[in-house]
Amino acid sequence: MGTDPLTLADLLRVASAPGFERWQEQIRRTGGCSDPIHLSGATVTRDARSGEVLHTYSTEAEPGGRLRVACGNRRASRCPSCAWTYAGDAYHLIRAGLTGDTRMGVPDRVRVHPGVFVTLTAPSFGPVHNRPESGRCRCGSAHAEDDPGLGTALDPTRYDYAGAVLWNNHAGELWRRFTTYLRREVAARAGTSQRALRDVCRIAFGKVAEFQKRGAIHFHAIVRLDGPDGPDSTPPPWASTGLLGDAIRAAASRVALAVTGSGDVPARVLRWGEQVDVRAIGTDGQELTEQAVAAYVAKYATKAAESTGTVDRRIGELSELDKRPGLPAHTRRLIEACHALDETYPDRKLWAWAHMLGFRGHFLTKSRRYSSTFGERRQVRADFRARQERRASGLPEDLGGPDGSALVLAHWTYAGHGHSPGESWLAASIARDIRENRETAREALAELDEHGNGEEWI
Repeated sequence: MGTDPLTLADLLRVASAPGFERWQEQIRRTGGCSDPIHLSGATVTRDARSGEVLHTYSTEAEPGGRLRVACGNRRASRCPSCAWTYAGDAYHLIRAGLTGDTRMGVPDRVRVHPGVFVTLTAPSFGPVHNRPESGRCRCGSAHAEDDPGLGTALDPTRYDYAGAVLWNNHAGELWRRFTTYLRREVAARAGTSQRALRDVCRIAFGKVAEFQKRGAIHFHAIVRLDGPDGPDSTPPPWASTGLLGDAIRAAASRVALAVTGSGDVPARVLRWGEQVDVRAIGTDGQELTEQAVAAYVAKYATKAAESTGTVDRRIGELSELDKRPGLPAHTRRLIEACHALDETYPDRKLWAWAHMLGFRGHFLTKSRRYSSTFGERRQVRADFRARQERRASGLPEDLGGPDGSALVLAHWTYAGHGHSPGESWLAASIARDIRENRETAREALAELDEHGNGEEWI
């Protein structure tokens, strides 16, 4: 079984406890969540007109007197199960903005709107070990693809660690300025003003942040041109992927953000790196398909800085790093740079975000008109589960709908979170079974998709 004696003993305790089957059912409903939230409380469903009690529920009858719900953490390093759900939502949100999905309020016509996949990177902060096309790194070695030294500084004494974390910390502002300049550049190429542009064309985007091995953030974004009313309207005749690509390159080159210095810390001007990759998206002869882009964005929506070997929680004291012997030296220097610069830039909260190597932005963002929202996706699942619960309770599925035929009075109290060692082992086993079933179903749908009958992501 490969478990330690304490975990094994606790596992046997859990399996023999009263209500074990109900506990398993709760964990399956969370998707095998590794750190579920525990709630205690009750609900009462009444007829809105007569006041008659239609249904009651209390956690008193649940195992341990608690109801377990999914933690909802998007990070795969914290909860793979909830991260899988988040990635699925991200996939559908991004793909809807590429191909359209009327169920999510995006018309199919957006498929023919000009759209590109953009990658904006950080500048160089010093030479790092890499795998160039020549095959040999500057150090003289031909690094394997999984070499842990990739991305680390060739000469740590000359690498600009301060510049790297300050760039990460200001990446969100650099993106904001980029979108401002992009509108100006599109307007200039259309021969109109930025204000007049809004009357004929709108720019929509969805982006995800990704950490490179060197610990610098970069952004992948889908940028789309719509008509004046968003995805429901046709872009003007001059709108094209070529014009959009030229505008993106010009906008990226214009972005500059001055950061003041103090003492030994020099003033800096932060810019995007020289590599700005712009690729057209499409299914008709295009190398980059909508499905590939959506899957790529969804993949990185659940990751943080794990690729650099950093921690996935906030760090209290610098001395805590000594308890992590496996922490790469390059990553540790980036974290130490956050600590050293925290007093110089107190408003930037560098130490609070040291576990993210200074980055403090959202990993996945989108413009309002790009597609649906995560909140709407969560509401769809909540409504579906509510209908399931009503059906299981013998109540009409549409109870409490727009006609207000029912009132649900609820009182919940937080009662803890997580699993005991034995519960954790069992939850991981349940999560593994769910994941295997999902993979089997996805493969079956992917096979159907070859004949136009399925979807690639479920």
